[in-house]
Amino acid sequence: MKETINRKLTRGEAQAFRKRWRAVNEAERKELRGTSAADKLRQLSVLMESVRQLGWTRLLAEEETVVRDRWNRLRKAYGV
Repeated sequence: MKETINRKLTRGEAQAFRKRWRAVNEAERKELRGTSAADKLRQLSVLMESVRQLGWTRLLAEEETVVRDRWNRLRKAYGV
């Protein structure tokens, strides 16, 4: 098993890998285009609730502060 992990992909294997991921990405795009706005809103609501239930609210708020500070520094640096 270790040999499989450490060996390099052949050109053909790498191309096949990319082809499979392109197919996955296209299938996901089609699925998203077919999802109604109401379903997308429900999915977002479930994700937001899971953040609260997992106790990530404070952590995300702290990260948000870091991001806001970074944007403010960029705005000042570029005079925006």
